[in-house]
Amino acid sequence: MADRKALPVATRLRLFSEAAGYCQKPECLDALFPVELGGDKHIAEMAHVIPHGEAGPRHGDRPAGDFDPDAFENLILLCPTCHTKIDKDPVGFPRTILLEWKQNHLANLASQQGIRTYEDRAQVRAAVVGVMAENKAIWDKFAPEHGSEFEYDPESEASQAWRQRMRSVILPNHYHAQAIIKANLGLATDDERRTFAEYQEHVRGLSERHVCGVAGRAIRFPETMEGIFS
Repeated sequence: MADRKALPVATRLRLFSEAAGYCQKPECLDALFPVELGGDKHIAEMAHVIPHGEAGPRHGDRPAGDFDPDAFENLILLCPTCHTKIDKDPVGFPRTILLEWKQNHLANLASQQGIRTYEDRAQVRAAVVGVMAENKAIWDKFAPEHGSEFEYDPESEASQAWRQRMRSVILPNHYHAQAIIKANLGLATDDERRTFAEYQEHVRGLSERHVCGVAGRAIRFPETMEGIFS
């Protein structure tokens, strides 16, 4: 059998972005950059809902007509344990169930993390600032371009710590902050909506670099985020 092509970067990035760093099985929601691995590696598996060929789990659910098994719509991000479970029990985990998990993932994650719609802007700001404070502290200490405590050396302990914290702390915090803001965009001004769009692009670029290995496309963190909902 011919080797499968690697999934496109855009597909992988979208999967990681929409999973927000967590397994998409609602009863699991485990972190895909576990702290016990130091944040240096992820355990995520890009599982096919409908398999290649006609012999894998859920192959009977394959839609009629043209169908690309490697399309974003046919992939779900899971931890290894959940991936094994769904493939060992395709009857218990049919296509409709897996797509429902994916569709409702961010809402399920928000519920687990206590994200909700607030009544006023001050509450939203307090929630966002609380999440972002940890990122700011890590940035000030370890960021290679602006950190004050070391000169950038890719092999240095500080550089390695930066990469680890980016995956295990900073990106999950960014995903969390984005979820809070999305849930409360009704309280944002037009300028804040533009700021949020820039912030999303910043996080998208970080994900490309630190998850997908695509360098050089991240825009800078928008300074106006510092005052959002103030």
